[in-house]
Amino acid sequence: MGYLCLNTENIVVEIGSLKEETESTEFYDGILCPGFVNSHCHIELSHLKGKLSQNTGMAGFIRQINQLRDRTEKNERVSCIQKEMDQLYCSGVSAMADISNCDESFDIKASSLMYTRTFLEVFGSEPEDSPLITEKVKKLNLASKQWRIDGGPSPHSCYTMSPRLLNATIEEALKEGWLSNHNQESWEEEELIRFGRGPLADEFRGRGLSNPPINSKGALQYFLGFIRAISEKEEKKPDASILLVHNTFTDAESIDRASELIENLYWAICPLSNLFIHSALPPVELLRRKGAVITLGTDSLSSNTTLSIIEEIKTLQRYFPWITLEEMLSWASRNGANFLKKESELGSFTPGKNPGVVYIDNIDYNNMKLTKDSHSVRVA
Repeated sequence: MGYLCLNTENIVVEIGSLKEETESTEFYDGILCPGFVNSHCHIELSHLKGKLSQNTGMAGFIRQINQLRDRTEKNERVSCIQKEMDQLYCSGVSAMADISNCDESFDIKASSLMYTRTFLEVFGSEPEDSPLITEKVKKLNLASKQWRIDGGPSPHSCYTMSPRLLNATIEEALKEGWLSNHNQESWEEEELIRFGRGPLADEFRGRGLSNPPINSKGALQYFLGFIRAISEKEEKKPDASILLVHNTFTDAESIDRASELIENLYWAICPLSNLFIHSALPPVELLRRKGAVITLGTDSLSSNTTLSIIEEIKTLQRYFPWITLEEMLSWASRNGANFLKKESELGSFTPGKNPGVVYIDNIDYNNMKLTKDSHSVRVA
């Protein structure tokens, strides 16, 4: 039987095999694992839980967000953020990479026991709007610094931004040391980038918005062109941590090109969100075969019914039963901590670290898998 020894500040002192019981020993019939890292969330959309229709595709999803996002009063939006932040922490999430479009979550993040890095999402399809958008995100960044929240500007995705704005935002994110980008989340995104057609193209045209330039190699390689240009100008590869989020419709060539260009590259997957919007999942086996460093996220309650890392793992287990629970738990903890550059504190039961301790119950020990009744709860 294994044991984990913590001091009074929940710092790991030692781990090993238990030979004799002591008065301070607590026993758990389940698994103890390091605190989770939710590598992609939009906590400020928590008020949209249960309000959006599923399987609408990306164009339909964006349309619903635009219609529903501001219909809820601010007090209720903030209350929903607080509730979900508390739930995330109690379920074992020790750190989170979160997307923000406003400052409504800043006060809650600043007082939370859960560490967050906030990616201030930038988007805007019209080149002439770039100065105003850039100024707005600078003010939001200043507000986050006043709340002592780690964060900085980051692009939403290459298809929602003019080349001018995308380039400027990527440059700023690389300076900060972290970049998060929604990548190849939908087949509609690929249709838009590769051919200038499809539901997203129609949606943008219907709203009088410009479509991005056509790139026959697809969204990720279009995005990488900006990274490459910046690297050539600075005569070095970017040393920032770069997170590509969703990757539902990525392919082998895209993965290869990204891996060649970016050293600190991470691939966030959010399976329940992908099923909610598209009834599709990312090519997890392809990512594994290519040696991609995978992290787990929940996305938001606009595209999910729960913010639960355990439910994300259950979903992956159902569709990819050959992947071990141990590997998926490393995606949910160590890899996310590495992306956030918090590996000295989080991600593993290493003496000297304080990663938090999560208890997972109702384990199928014969097959070392979660069951439908498995839950996670923080015990330290």
